[in-house]
Amino acid sequence: MSRRTFSHCPLTRSVAAALLFAAPLAHAQTTQQIQQQQVQTQQPLPAAPAPVGTPSAQQTETPQQQLNGAPLASPTAHPGANNNTLEQIAPPPPPPPDPRRNPPARPGALTLEQVVTLARNANPALLAARRNLDATRAQELQAGVRVNPNVTIAGQEVTLGQSNPASPYTYEAEVSRLFERGEKRRWRLESARATTAQTDAQLRDQERSTVLAVKQQFVTMLVAKASVALADTNLADFRREVAINHDRYQAGDIGKLDFERLDLQLAQFESDQSSAQINLRQASDQLQTLIGAETPRVDFDIQGDIVPPDLTLDLATLDTRALANRPDYQAAIAGVAVADAGVKLAYANGTTDPTLEGEYDRTSIYNSAGFNVSIPLRIFDRNQGNKKTSEYTAQASRFTVVAAKNQALSDVDQAYVAYTQSRSLSARYNAHYLDEAQDVLSIAQFAYQHGGIALIDYLDALRDSRQTTSDALQAYAATWLAIHQLSYAAAFEVQP
Repeated sequence: MSRRTFSHCPLTRSVAAALLFAAPLAHAQTTQQIQQQQVQTQQPLPAAPAPVGTPSAQQTETPQQQLNGAPLASPTAHPGANNNTLEQIAPPPPPPPDPRRNPPARPGALTLEQVVTLARNANPALLAARRNLDATRAQELQAGVRVNPNVTIAGQEVTLGQSNPASPYTYEAEVSRLFERGEKRRWRLESARATTAQTDAQLRDQERSTVLAVKQQFVTMLVAKASVALADTNLADFRREVAINHDRYQAGDIGKLDFERLDLQLAQFESDQSSAQINLRQASDQLQTLIGAETPRVDFDIQGDIVPPDLTLDLATLDTRALANRPDYQAAIAGVAVADAGVKLAYANGTTDPTLEGEYDRTSIYNSAGFNVSIPLRIFDRNQGNKKTSEYTAQASRFTVVAAKNQALSDVDQAYVAYTQSRSLSARYNAHYLDEAQDVLSIAQFAYQHGGIALIDYLDALRDSRQTTSDALQAYAATWLAIHQLSYAAAFEVQP
């Protein structure tokens, strides 16, 4: 037997070793005996299923050709057992499940774009943040109002007669108004508008975080759907195989120990199916919560590609776009404007505001007018503490801008590295490992059914295939999450 067939597949070592061990036993039969056996049964040995994907020259060989056409003796067969039992009772095995296929979806299943739109329009946290922005914008109206004038009307001795010379009645009317100095109204308006701009940027940053959470949960649910589909297929295929081997056991082709060990593997497949269904339901509920659903629906479904796309953006472009679009960076810049306006307002509040008053008096039959000017003396309180506080706050806001810029560039770099690494791994699964694992499993299944390897080797191949499929799904999920994290870091949609 040629060793070249298995040299490129690390998962086939145990299978290849068993085949090499069993080959001398198989060659003990002569070519004439093989031909007589095939004539008697009138049925050739079944060929293993072709692996998924574009087959190579080595993959086009059937497992029987890879075994050099030698019939293999079962190490667990009972004496006198019919080695052709499997060929008489077993239909061709179905093609192995492929995690690269998109999971099935119900009619009306939502796409990622539709889910994101629903979250933007109905997420309760975003709705509350928008109302908070409206409240902040309303403060601009309050910041621009002017001081109201005061009117005072008073009367004295109004119950006495007009002719009483001792105590004539008196009426007074006063109008007063405080006049602000230091352009207080201007700086209040500037501070309020800068605060509105900062709050708007914070809202967009919260929306960006919410969209990221929705995308991450979408990926989780999509991978859970794919896991459920694969678990269902694997369980159905393995139940079929257990049923076939039960017939082999009844016919005496395999021993009781081998059959029961094979039957015990059903528990793992059933556990995989149960865990996948739980993960799918939990991911569905969490995604529906993010899009504003009051009560999660059982029939909620999504659709999308399970294999991630390739991106062509370079790191320099991502950095430039991030600094231009990141709302948290823009919020930090708006915070500098708020702090600067606060400094100006603090100095303006340290100036004196005079109050002017005019009055009209009527005493008995005499009329008079007067005025009053009130100016506070800023001898002790000149708003010194608030001035210093605002200056330090302004200095701190500039460091916040530097920190926000550095964080944006760091986020982009980390997300880009995560994408390149995860994409490289998922591409290897997509182009090589999945086909190889399915090929190994097909060969091991064929070899075990025809006595070429022991049960433990077949179970190892089965376990490796399940693990490879699970790892491929996790690699796809990691790549999708890295793409969405990159969109979050650069603050624009990087997915083509």
